[in-house]
Amino acid sequence: MKNIIVTGGSGFIGSNLVNFLIKKNFFVINIDKLTYSSNKLAHKKKSNKNYKFFKLDISNKKKIFSVVKRYKPAAIFNLAAETHVDRSIDGPKKFIETNIMGTFNLLEILRKLKKNKINTKLIHISTDEVYGDILANKRSDENFRYEPSSPYSASKASADHLVKSYIRTYKINAVISNCCNNYGPYQFPEKLIPKMLFNIFNNRVLPVYAKGKNSREWIHVNDHCEALLMLYLKGKSGESYNVGSGVNLRNIDLVKKLLRLSKLQNIMIGKKTKIKFVKDRPGHDFRYALNSGKIKKKLKWKAKININNGLGETIKWYFKNKVFLKMVSKKTYERIGLNT
Repeated sequence: MKNIIVTGGSGFIGSNLVNFLIKKNFFVINIDKLTYSSNKLAHKKKSNKNYKFFKLDISNKKKIFSVVKRYKPAAIFNLAAETHVDRSIDGPKKFIETNIMGTFNLLEILRKLKKNKINTKLIHISTDEVYGDILANKRSDENFRYEPSSPYSASKASADHLVKSYIRTYKINAVISNCCNNYGPYQFPEKLIPKMLFNIFNNRVLPVYAKGKNSREWIHVNDHCEALLMLYLKGKSGESYNVGSGVNLRNIDLVKKLLRLSKLQNIMIGKKTKIKFVKDRPGHDFRYALNSGKIKKKLKWKAKININNGLGETIKWYFKNKVFLKMVSKKTYERIGLNT
């Protein structure tokens, strides 16, 4: 049984990846500092013999190294990150500290391991936002120029460049994935889909930036986990891979779809649950769209979950697990919380 470290393993994608890897018979070490958006509910339920949790900040290089040295993992999936664009606009500092300096710490640890003949593979998880706005008739492939628009996307772009530099300079074993918007269970409800569902369930207004015409590509988190495993098993060191579904939706169309699918599940829609257009956020990119042809051709991976089926199951999960939404205090809703 191989050891795998997941940094940020109590976050949305991280907690789903941890569960996925355990089912695939890996011994999973979750390193997470448990921030406001961490999935504490899933964390409390973990009693699996193939799982170990360490409450650590990725900025603490000494303690992170001690865990890595102890378990000598075959791979590290780096999901430790601040991810909410609105919060990066309010306060960029945490994004610099976690997304850039945290990645730097991991790279330094991997460099040290390599000197000791331990060839741990890094799967560095990034975002489609690093490419910036994409014209309506185009999709960004891995050769597209980086043009980040927010402190969040700039911090992720910086981390990507750091990883690439360590691959070339120090010959560390690493791949980069740039994924589109994820949806599914255990997502913190400051992001678009769980935020809208929270409001639908509680008869609240549905705030949508500008006129809701901004377009995003959506993938179910389970499809993303499958892709990440493939990157570990077959991804070529030094390469970047776009991970997307090819399914784009305007924000307004997505919210309408959530309302329609909720009605189909006999969820009561209250009188106050109406779409309300609100002031757009600064630097809001209009469209993200990935060309994921490389991972499909080279690694034989493609997204399998239909958007309507995936959203339907997501609605069922959040409705069944309302306690997850209620765990979030009002203080965490200082921003509107629209996913990018």
